Amino acid sequence: MDRKTIINDPDYGNKAEAFEAFDDIPTNPNLSKTIGDVINARYGRRDILRGALAVSATTALFGTSAMVAPKAASAASASRYMFDELPWGNDEKHHIAEGYNADVLLRWGDPITADAPDFDVMNQTAGAQLKQFGYNNDYVGFTALNEDGTRGLLCVNHEYTNEEVMFPGLGRQDRDGFQGMTKALVDIEMAAHGGTVVEIAQGEDGKWALVKDSAYNRRISPLETAMTFSGPAAGHDRMKTNADADGMTVIGTINNCAGGMTPWGTYLMAEENFHGYFWTDKLDADGKPDVSEQAEATQMERYGVPGMWYAWGQYHDRFNIDKEPNEPNRFGWIVEVDPRNPDATPIKHTALGRFRHEGAETTVSSDGRLVIYSGDDNRFDYQYKWVSADAVTDENSVFGSSLLSEGTLYVARFNEDGTIDWLALTHGEGPLTAENGFNDQGDVMIDTRLAADLLGATPMDRPEDAEPRGDGTAYIMLTNNTRRTPDQVDAANPRPESSFGHIIEIKEEGGNHAATTGTWSILVKCGDPTITEVGAEWHPETSESGWFGSPDNCAIDADGRLWISTDQGTGWGKTGKSDGLYALETEGDLRGHSKLFFRCPVGGELCGPYFTEDSETLFLAVQHPGTDGTKDFAGFERDSTFEDPATRWPDFDPNMPPRPSVVVVTKEGGGKIAV
Repeated sequence: MDRKTIINDPDYGNKAEAFEAFDDIPTNPNLSKTIGDVINARYGRRDILRGALAVSATTALFGTSAMVAPKAASAASASRYMFDELPWGNDEKHHIAEGYNADVLLRWGDPITADAPDFDVMNQTAGAQLKQFGYNNDYVGFTALNEDGTRGLLCVNHEYTNEEVMFPGLGRQDRDGFQGMTKALVDIEMAAHGGTVVEIAQGEDGKWALVKDSAYNRRISPLETAMTFSGPAAGHDRMKTNADADGMTVIGTINNCAGGMTPWGTYLMAEENFHGYFWTDKLDADGKPDVSEQAEATQMERYGVPGMWYAWGQYHDRFNIDKEPNEPNRFGWIVEVDPRNPDATPIKHTALGRFRHEGAETTVSSDGRLVIYSGDDNRFDYQYKWVSADAVTDENSVFGSSLLSEGTLYVARFNEDGTIDWLALTHGEGPLTAENGFNDQGDVMIDTRLAADLLGATPMDRPEDAEPRGDGTAYIMLTNNTRRTPDQVDAANPRPESSFGHIIEIKEEGGNHAATTGTWSILVKCGDPTITEVGAEWHPETSESGWFGSPDNCAIDADGRLWISTDQGTGWGKTGKSDGLYALETEGDLRGHSKLFFRCPVGGELCGPYFTEDSETLFLAVQHPGTDGTKDFAGFERDSTFEDPATRWPDFDPNMPPRPSVVVVTKEGGGKIAV
């Protein structure tokens, strides 16, 4: 399925679904061995196809628990998550488990600076938006400003915009040829992308609120925020443009999905689907972008450039590859922001590789080094991790640290015997030489995907968030793979055109996140376990409300427990459930057991679960509410629009469209969540 087919397909009734569909188009030609092939070889295709793995294989793959259809939870099973499960559903509002508060903290358009105007949805301007909370909040991070953690800086990504519910009278512009877009509207979209840093404080009543007059409060946007580069691609010839002859300064960051916080409290913004923002005036006979005359045609095709999701390239030359062919090389990185210093120039750290970064979750290894896990969110692409050369110390725990520029980027190979090898992406080693187009380490990082192809990394089923735990364990969210054919049915993904995904658990050798070897197993296979052809695998006590599809983001709380947010929606995953936050057991007799804790309003995707250090506050981001479904929340009979959205959450004002918002969760009466 190509771009033209997707944007005109009525099943993709909103931009969120269409973006998911674009991720379904693999750009990796290196598909000789996928994770499915590895699992086939490990367990045997006959057992996999007949749906009856041997007991030994089941135990090796999923742990000691038998994984079957759900039933009511047994009182004899002691869950580590102490809350009464929320019933599943799908309606206009958000819902939280009994005994907890889920308060809206920040909404799209809320003024965040002392001089910001009030939000006027019918008279939006780029200037106003640059002083207001951005659109489609995704990653959420927090760094405390005082010892008891009641004041701190909230760091929020704004991934993309949905013009059909942002602006009156437009509808889906990528479907309508951008006929309604003007430079003024494009600039508002650009101002609504990027990130937000704000100070928040917890009152005596336990409620959190914005500190509007804080000097820390600011927006980061692709419209006007200047950034610099570090690492091997900084100043590289392939990073130079007409506007930047030195290849050292770029304006802004785009499609910031998940992210991370460093141990020293800086904010990492992951640039994911950057390819979608680039434009070309050169189309082939079928109306598809034609890059055949580009000097870097191979690289552009591997990265899906230009995606032409937005009309930015019609008004800003830097997003038109005909005029600035190197500009795409300046996106697809991890950006570091110093939330405590508004004057610090954000840095794109090129040593961490260029690909569609879903996130950048950090940990300190047992030998003291900084480790960052990051997935390349595209079908049949790869899982990566960064390991710093030096140990983390007080002296190097600073913004712009060499810990983010000196070290090794690795890509994962999942072996047939259940082991994992991390392969170094280092110039001059193996095939990463000038003979194969890599003249230096800068080339390896700019073309990370091509380098990983040559190393023989394992093409995965769309790696999303990856969360490390301090004991050398990491959890990899693999959200779905609708490109899997019937011939590729296997134990890990036994469903042709699967929409439901799975979760892999990695155990690094010796409990050391910096290790280059380890083992892997599957924690759960997602979807409805009562439908045989779905092939889902959960702990047998998982309830009808507890199973989910399309795991996306995740978090680990202060007690080492895993929480999963989903991108299943009423659209893409088509589970019939709203997206939500699930508590997933990873240890003991209940391994693979899931419970629903929070659910979104219709059309909303849940992002950014982030716990404060004491686990007494949980931040959640509800993205693109009201962009799925119909008035009766069944099927896709119409598009959701500014004038007629599926919900008007969170304001429920007839004159206000739905507004992406950050929600803060606390326990009634205080205390740790789910304890």
